[in-house]
Amino acid sequence: MSELPDVTIRIIPFGEACFHGTGQGIDYVAGAVPQLDTVQLDTHHGCEFLDGEAQLNKYRAVVDHMEASALRPEASRDVIHRIAQDL
Repeated sequence: MSELPDVTIRIIPFGEACFHGTGQGIDYVAGAVPQLDTVQLDTHHGCEFLDGEAQLNKYRAVVDHMEASALRPEASRDVIHRIAQDL
């Protein structure tokens, strides 16, 4: 699945710092017009949608930090293959 053109899987190694927002699902939906971006949070009481500029800036920073800490897609795929071979 990770080799499909519209699928990207990136692993964040255990040794990386914790991130605000870990422990809850975060979907950052971005488009051609940044003002229309939306964040969906999966919380214990259901989904919550955020679209305020300050909220978007906060969660964009979280996503940027996660992307900077994650392995590249090819390295992530290699880790998954190694784990699958050990099963």
